[in-house]
Amino acid sequence: MTAEPRPWTQPMPQEQFARLRAIVEAPSPIGLEAAMTRGVLEPMFSSFALPGWTVHRFRGNAGIVLDTHPGREDLLKVMLIGHADKIRLQVRSIGDDGKIWIDSDSFLPATLVGHEVTLFSEDPEQPGRYRALEGGTIEAIGAIHFADPKLKTGEIGIKKEMLYLELGLYGPERKQQVERLGIRAGDPILLRRELRRGFAPQTFYGAYLDNGLGCFVVEEVARLLAARGGLEQLRVLFAIATHEEVGRFGSRVLAHAFAPDVVIAADVSHDYAAAPGVSERRLTPIAMGEGFTLSVGSIVSEQLNAWIQRAARRRGIPFQKRVAGRDTGTDAMAAVLASIDAAAASIGFPIRNMHTISELGHTGDVLGAIHALLGTLEDMAAANEGAGLSAEDLRAAHPRLDAAARLVAGAAAEGARGGEGAAG
Repeated sequence: MTAEPRPWTQPMPQEQFARLRAIVEAPSPIGLEAAMTRGVLEPMFSSFALPGWTVHRFRGNAGIVLDTHPGREDLLKVMLIGHADKIRLQVRSIGDDGKIWIDSDSFLPATLVGHEVTLFSEDPEQPGRYRALEGGTIEAIGAIHFADPKLKTGEIGIKKEMLYLELGLYGPERKQQVERLGIRAGDPILLRRELRRGFAPQTFYGAYLDNGLGCFVVEEVARLLAARGGLEQLRVLFAIATHEEVGRFGSRVLAHAFAPDVVIAADVSHDYAAAPGVSERRLTPIAMGEGFTLSVGSIVSEQLNAWIQRAARRRGIPFQKRVAGRDTGTDAMAAVLASIDAAAASIGFPIRNMHTISELGHTGDVLGAIHALLGTLEDMAAANEGAGLSAEDLRAAHPRLDAAARLVAGAAAEGARGGEGAAG
């Protein structure tokens, strides 16, 4: 008998990696996400969508939702969410010497110096249309020779107020030169870095894995589900949200619009095991390359987590538990923030160097998440002797700690002898 393929144990095929690159590299800063949603993901959805599947669009944001059963309110509605928005730099003001002073947003200022960027400037003559300006770098002190002695030794750091975009302009009226280009306060700036495979096997790096990876996972689950003919027992909503980085506003709009029964967010998480200088915090030792992460705590549904864990274990997919505390920090919060009654879960992929130009991930973690989510959907569809999981099943199956089995001495040793097929 031929063994079932295990894609998460193999390098990501080049065709699939090309799709990942196209999604991650799409210029989609907060509030301007249509390059990814409409320009990349919607054509991908259209290329494999089954008859009857529909893409929904919205007035107030550039999010999209691929809906497998439009209008079928009788089916359990499962929404998978990735967010298309990227953190960005923004123009704050223009100096008399032509320096374009910028806001570092959610980046550490020290990680930005020297990097090439693209500035997207709204055409002042045609509001709503944008021009791309390349050839500039982010700077802060000009040269070490001009730096404060304490900055040279590392006693003090670079502050966000020190950051500016250097365009290399010279000659008289440099401020006017910038203004004549139409550059204005608020124009977004993105880091330039091609997504590349890394040195270590199955690794890759680049800017904006947060959260091109989550969008890629949602798209790939949809692609695989379509290739298998879809599921008649579930209404699956493959959602690409906006405005996550400024408060998860896009996903809560989508949750309010569709009122899903189940919400699963796909987003990056941290490789705490490799994070420098945090060992004293006693964080959960999540590690890149050891499997996708599954959040516990916050508002997540433990019964939904159980469905995902069982699906992963049955297929031999490794996973790790991530402690979420009060807030998942992801679009898993969408339904509760929108006052929608939905079981929620948050899965992730441990990366290093988050919110830098060199975010680093492992394709095995990403592929494992894809197949665990696909398996979860298939298992839900097979529930109730093939009739599918229902909303009433979710209402009735909350874990009861008053019915917990008593753990006795010797059970740990017995369990160790039995072993487990997957991490977690």
